[in-house]
Amino acid sequence: MSHKVTAKQHNSRMCFVCGLKNPAGLKASFYEVENNQLVALFTPCEEHQGYPGRLHGGLAATILDETIGRAMNINQNEIWGVTVDFNVRYKKPVPLDTELRVVGRITNENRRLFEGTGEILLPDGTVAVEGRGKYIKLPLDEIADFDYEEQEWKAVLDEGDPEQIELP
Repeated sequence: MSHKVTAKQHNSRMCFVCGLKNPAGLKASFYEVENNQLVALFTPCEEHQGYPGRLHGGLAATILDETIGRAMNINQNEIWGVTVDFNVRYKKPVPLDTELRVVGRITNENRRLFEGTGEILLPDGTVAVEGRGKYIKLPLDEIADFDYEEQEWKAVLDEGDPEQIELP
């Protein structure tokens, strides 16, 4: 099923997950879609492998944790998630050099905490990795002290950004 993209979230300069200028990073882009889910698009490369030709399991957990934690930004763009607990389940190998979709959503929240789930999807829509986490809600200025301009913290629009994203 195709879902309309409603917004693109910020990237930064050197974050391992979203840093567009981090030579070893995942360079993921995050898109909010109409059903209150967040979708990260990224293409793992040789530097991200565990076994030859496969994404390292720790990096699979990293992109899932980031995507679920950022899902809170959909309705509360000044609130971020700081991970309290995270669990991952590996179901299928994740290939390199293939654009992947990572989906995150909020499943429960209260004033101080939220919980979420997510998946890494293979190109055919098969779930390769599942994650579940619990996060503390905090404003970004309580998590990190940085210069937004120096860190290039902004939504970087690109003519290749999708208008629709296919999700199972």
